Amino acid sequence: MPNTIANIVIPDSHLATQAAELLRDHGDELLWNHSNRVYLFGALQGQQAGLKFDAELLYISALFHDLGLTKKFSSPDKRFEVDGANAARDFLTSHGVPQESIRLVWDAIALHTTIGVAQYKEPEVALIYSGVGYDVMGENFESLSAEVREQVIDAFPRNNFKQKILHAFLEGFKHKPETTFGNIKSDVCELLLPGYKRTSFCDCVLHNHWNE
Repeated sequence: MPNTIANIVIPDSHLATQAAELLRDHGDELLWNHSNRVYLFGALQGQQAGLKFDAELLYISALFHDLGLTKKFSSPDKRFEVDGANAARDFLTSHGVPQESIRLVWDAIALHTTIGVAQYKEPEVALIYSGVGYDVMGENFESLSAEVREQVIDAFPRNNFKQKILHAFLEGFKHKPETTFGNIKSDVCELLLPGYKRTSFCDCVLHNHWNE
């Protein structure tokens, strides 16, 4: 029987189980608990808003959304969000999932840190974004009751998540901080990476190669 938390069913299809095992194999307890909370908080907000969404695709998107931070899936030169999205695409393609579903999952993962865009896309994309926002930054915190929050945390504990997650982010892209340009993750580099100087868009415009 599927596991149910806060009236949200955790998908247990073969595809979902394989995705969960992949995160278990290559992630850690911090990412495991966070990714499951993202699914639950996203699904809860979707349920509350009356949105129709594919729970299996939402769950897989949540499981893969930070997988690009792991050594196994981290590239030398791409955003970690894109690494996770590409890993999910490869995984889903190998299981014969339709291209439209793959595109939804790719977008959900690639855009989960893109403020002002993701929330206006398809429900699966928007709900990963809102699930991440709820768990990481406490966005719309009061939209879910304390009882519901406690049920989620009991199943997937935070364990000083606030104190650990920024360092986990940095570990995932400190070898390629330039990939955080134009993204909120550059804030992590600025806070925690010694000697880091963020790229300025204005400098890119004013000091480019055009002779004028």
